[in-house]
Amino acid sequence: MREVAQQCGIKESTYCLIEHGKRTPSVKTAKKIAEVLDFDWTAFF
Repeated sequence: MREVAQQCGIKESTYCLIEHGKRTPSVKTAKKIAEVLDFDWTAFF
């Protein structure tokens, strides 16, 4: 989690909440995470 969060420029705690479905990322953050993990960013929505 730490590595992905750092690559996305967000806090690890924020990434953890997003990963566990307790927080919905902004479009900008969703695109960053999707780019790092190589999947379609619309999966968040």
